[in-house]
Amino acid sequence: MLTMILRRLASGVAVLIVVAVLTFVLLNLSAGNVARNILGDQATPDAVAAKNAELGLDQPVLTRLGDWLSGAVHLDFGKSFFTNEPVFTAIGSRLPVTLAMVIASILLIAVFATLLGMLAAVRRGWVDSAVQVLAIVGNSIPGFVIGVLLVWLLAITWQVFNAVSNISPGSGVQTWVGSLTLPVIALVINGLASAAQQIRSAFIRQLDQDYVRTLRSRGISEREILFKHVLRSAAPAGLTVLSLQFIGLLGGVVIIESIFAIPGMGRLAVDATTKGDLPIVMGVVIYTVVVVIVVNLIVDIINGWLNPKVRVS
Repeated sequence: MLTMILRRLASGVAVLIVVAVLTFVLLNLSAGNVARNILGDQATPDAVAAKNAELGLDQPVLTRLGDWLSGAVHLDFGKSFFTNEPVFTAIGSRLPVTLAMVIASILLIAVFATLLGMLAAVRRGWVDSAVQVLAIVGNSIPGFVIGVLLVWLLAITWQVFNAVSNISPGSGVQTWVGSLTLPVIALVINGLASAAQQIRSAFIRQLDQDYVRTLRSRGISEREILFKHVLRSAAPAGLTVLSLQFIGLLGGVVIIESIFAIPGMGRLAVDATTKGDLPIVMGVVIYTVVVVIVVNLIVDIINGWLNPKVRVS
């Protein structure tokens, strides 16, 4: 197990370095006149040149890349071109909001998708048909449409929740719950049906295996077979689906955060990309890659614990 974890960590670090280098080079080669964006259209050429020199944008790309990598090793990702706020601080103040929303969503998806998928696999009647129909509908309706409908129904019509987020530094648990409930519901509805269908397929494959028939022939109860044996065997496939769902949610929160005015990573990424704030964009990319690597590592560890063949491979 330790060897597998070390291999996964080494490959993750390699991926992180490659993504960081490629992203930095592409961003800097394709970036427009950042200094002009900061100073405005009325700025003189001398002022623009001085700003470029101040930001280090007059240096060759490889020189800037070396400076950035040197700082990144010490967790210094520079400062925002527009606000002069350290990138680490800007991300650190918004990361908890996004992670809280995504983690709450994926946990709810995991619980309800497993229950629905298991029920659909065992009772292949109207429940199975309903799950498949819901999967098609869930995949067809974009998350932002669900978010808008929830705002109209639960915030404007019934006024159960606030239409926009009230989260600010020092906010209490009640504010967080009230602000994140609607976004989490939108994310869960959008991802639940698809995950349930995939988990249903994993359960059906396991129920058709020879070992299930052997267990039944020994008089073992269906409940024990389902929860002790089939669930464990189907878990790796389910975890893979949920890990992909988690990564997909990281991208899906961009629009959801805009709809509900949530001060999270999605809005930060959109604003930085629109303005050409390269240090912030690089920080967001690194954060995303690190989260993906950590999630995949956790899934590999759990799969290795559930299935020894994974550890060997």
